[in-house]
Parts: sequence; C-alpha cells; structure tokens
Amino acid sequence: MPDDGTRQLLQGGGSIVGAGIVAGILLETVFGGFTRTGARTNAGWFALIVVLGCIPFGGMLLTLGVAKWLRNRRIARSREE
Repeated sequence: MPDDGTRQLLQGGGSIVGAGIVAGILLETVFGGFTRTGARTNAGWFALIVVLGCIPFGGMLLTLGVAKWLRNRRIARSREE
C-alpha cells in the first residue's frame, strides 16, 4: 500500500497527545496544580494552555490516524480474498 500519511498521523497525534499528558503531569506535580479558577502559578497557566490545546488536537489527529489504519487494514484484507 502506498504511503497515504497514516503513519504520520499516528506519530504526530501520539506525540501531541503525549506532550499534553506530560504538560498535565507537570502542571499537577511541579507547577502547583490548579483550582476551579485556574492554575496557581504563571508556569501552571502555560502548562494548562498546552494541555487544553494538545489533548483535543492530538486526539483528533490520533483518531483520524486510527480510522485510516483500520480502513487500510480492511482494504488489504479484501484484496487478499
């Protein structure tokens, strides 16, 4: 199957989600956490912005990559039959 960008979507989405998760862990452990009104420190606010940007966007890329991978797998199986 020719390169249709599936691998790049999976790698990019996984990396972006991973960066968001790391920022979330840092927010909770190093940067003072957050309350109902927001982060406690300036670095915490930055980490919160990264989390709120990376998780949804990376999740969408990862979902698209998984959907393309499943479609390619189904097409490959139908060609074998």
